[in-house]
Amino acid sequence: MEFFSQTYVALRGPTGAPQTPTDTIGRLSDRLSPAALLADRRAAVLALKGLSRDCKQEVGERSLSGLLESLQNDAEVDADIGKAILETLDILCQTEDTAPGSKELGFKHTDSLLSSQKTTHTLFSLLGDTNFYIRFATLQFLTTLLHNRRQAIQGYFLTAPAGPGSIIAVLEDKREIIRNEAITMVQALIHQSPDIQKVLAFEGAFEKLFNTVTQEGGVDGGLVAQGALTCVDGLLRFNNSNQSYFKETSLPPVLCAFLQFPVVLDIQTTAPQEFALQFWDDQKQTNTALIIGIMGMLIGSKGQGASETLPFTRCLVETALASNAPTPLKTQCLRLLPTNINFPFSEISLTPYVPVPETNGEEWDRLELASALDALVELAIHGEYNGLDAGRRMKESLELRSAAVAVFENFVRKDEIRQAMVQAMLPSDDTDAPSRSRSTPLLHALSIPPNTESALDAATVISTHIATLMFAHLLRGSPRAKDAARLIVPGPAPVAASQSSFFVPADGAPPATPEEPDEDEDDEHQTLLQILTENLSLALLSRSRSNTSDREAREWDRYVVGYLALLAQWLWEDAKSVRDFLDAGGLGVLVEPINQTAEVDSLVPGLCAFLLGLCYEFNREPGEITRTTIHPIIGRLSVDTLIGQMARFREDERFKGVGPDAIVLPCPSSPGAPPPGKAGAEEAEIWFDWAFVDFWKSNYYTVQRGFSAEPDQLSSLNGQSAESAMLIASLRDVIRQQSGEIEALQKRLKETGSSASKVSELEKQVTVLQEEVVSSEQKRKDVEKEQEDLLVLLDEVTSKRRKDKVRMREAGLEVSEDEAEDEDEDEEDDD
Repeated sequence: MEFFSQTYVALRGPTGAPQTPTDTIGRLSDRLSPAALLADRRAAVLALKGLSRDCKQEVGERSLSGLLESLQNDAEVDADIGKAILETLDILCQTEDTAPGSKELGFKHTDSLLSSQKTTHTLFSLLGDTNFYIRFATLQFLTTLLHNRRQAIQGYFLTAPAGPGSIIAVLEDKREIIRNEAITMVQALIHQSPDIQKVLAFEGAFEKLFNTVTQEGGVDGGLVAQGALTCVDGLLRFNNSNQSYFKETSLPPVLCAFLQFPVVLDIQTTAPQEFALQFWDDQKQTNTALIIGIMGMLIGSKGQGASETLPFTRCLVETALASNAPTPLKTQCLRLLPTNINFPFSEISLTPYVPVPETNGEEWDRLELASALDALVELAIHGEYNGLDAGRRMKESLELRSAAVAVFENFVRKDEIRQAMVQAMLPSDDTDAPSRSRSTPLLHALSIPPNTESALDAATVISTHIATLMFAHLLRGSPRAKDAARLIVPGPAPVAASQSSFFVPADGAPPATPEEPDEDEDDEHQTLLQILTENLSLALLSRSRSNTSDREAREWDRYVVGYLALLAQWLWEDAKSVRDFLDAGGLGVLVEPINQTAEVDSLVPGLCAFLLGLCYEFNREPGEITRTTIHPIIGRLSVDTLIGQMARFREDERFKGVGPDAIVLPCPSSPGAPPPGKAGAEEAEIWFDWAFVDFWKSNYYTVQRGFSAEPDQLSSLNGQSAESAMLIASLRDVIRQQSGEIEALQKRLKETGSSASKVSELEKQVTVLQEEVVSSEQKRKDVEKEQEDLLVLLDEVTSKRRKDKVRMREAGLEVSEDEAEDEDEDEEDDD
């Protein structure tokens, strides 16, 4: 009743006449003076709090200074008035109100409040108050201020005496509401401020946040665990100092423990089943994604050895290749593996799992052990769980497979690894008879012929296309790998009864029944390059059928693009491979698509023109088809037409849309198609990877310029073969190395010469010093001799004087006392 009475008196005024809100706010503001009683100030603040929502501008103009003064004087003394002041100020500074002008007023009041550091320092000091309402209201108000003027608050925090200690205090508060609000405030406080991140890290923020995650149940925790992990991520990201400090603590192994992955796992030991098979929901996926992101930061940071990051790398690889984690998490794991990865993929054994059909993911079958490299290749070519949903071609699935291709590309960057993998595909030399290469998933997907009669299988199309991307990574820029690849002889692929009947001569008719392949004929032992050329011809013929739907034609285009892109990278700077391709009928395969005039298609004609120019440029080996043979064909096709086809290819969105980290493009929706569901559930497609786009952009001008060259003109690359270029580069490296050694020897010689001159100078100094010593010794001897002569002379003079005194005494002459004493002393000495 006392509160209502005081408020009523304050609002009524002396006469009880009706008052305007401005008059009421003015009277209440006057009661905020320190001269008023604490109870009156408390009543005035509570009344202003009620008016602040409807009269935000008037309360701010008339009462803001009084509220700030009362905050500094009364908040620590009285919790009720402190809570009311903080809540009133929070209302005045709110910018999320939808009322007209409310946002501008919030920023205006915030700027007035932050005109000096005094108020902010008071707020950080109030965080040390253990009163629930004071601490909670202060956290809410600081969060509002950080939302409005984050940089100003961050600057004041660094000069606040109680700043770091108060933040750590609220992070370890036992009351969940306080702790949760503190985590929200800290997220805003550390944003883009390396200095604050360092201060809080060294004050023990990592330990407090990890304790919170553990108390909330790890990755199975809710929003609180997510907030704490977000704070840890914010403290580490783009902050090398904090990353180095974090590695020195005992916390990194806890990251693996959160995911139920053993920190110490032998290279031959598989991951436990409780890690590989878990139950997932959206919140757990979010929390796990944060932990995986932190692992990726630690793996990619400088100064970290391979042995120290091996548990994290192994955890990411196991999650991506041998677990039932959601697809986005697997994609994230693969993308976070470092570019210069030195992980022993071929040595690590994994236990893949596949879901049992019709069990809704609750039952899983364990597959045979496989190396991480085999699992990676399988994932890229066939998709998740042995191609369970490969035919649907969802965006999430394609992004996972493209990430696997990127990891494979990084793994084979070293030329010796490329050569070893290509050598493993060569036929065995154990037998005298011609043999075939051992079948592998990559080789099988490359060599399998396209289905030319029945409907195309979308899963097979994307598998072959991705296989071409991966095989191109093995060959690009490696002449030795290309030499070995020309010797690959794939085994006979399983052909359906209807698969081989469409490939007929252009002027013939299809045979009545397909002929069975004869293993005894030598022409059946085709090399991989010949098979790729034949498959390209099959795909182009199927693509040109008149009864092909638009969707099916787009699938055939994908087939053709994959083959053409692989052949372009294979034949570049490889005259022998160009010769094999032309001998296999490649020239006729390329000419027909270039003559097509369809405006809707640009990829296939552009790539064919590029590959034709490449063959003309590098056709330097003797053979049936020479540059002289190709030159008239280029003339009939017209150089302008060829360059125009390449220009159209360059402007195609399927080519322009590819980036270093984005090769999955949205699939054009057909009319009447239902809208996509959740993100990642829509259909997508892959046409090129960034490696080919970069290769094409770097070399298309060379091909374009080569169209105008005469047959007998040297190559625009100075006629150097790939082997010659590699030999010259090797010799240059040797010369550079020898030059460095010569410079080092010359430097050592100069240092040796400098040392010899110093020794000579020292020897001269020693000689001079020896001469000086001899001279000094001679002078010393001369001085000693002079001293001896003087002593003898002195002794003679003394003896003569004594005798003279004796004679004088005998003669009765007077002798002085001193002389007598001296004489007595001499006599005593004689005695």
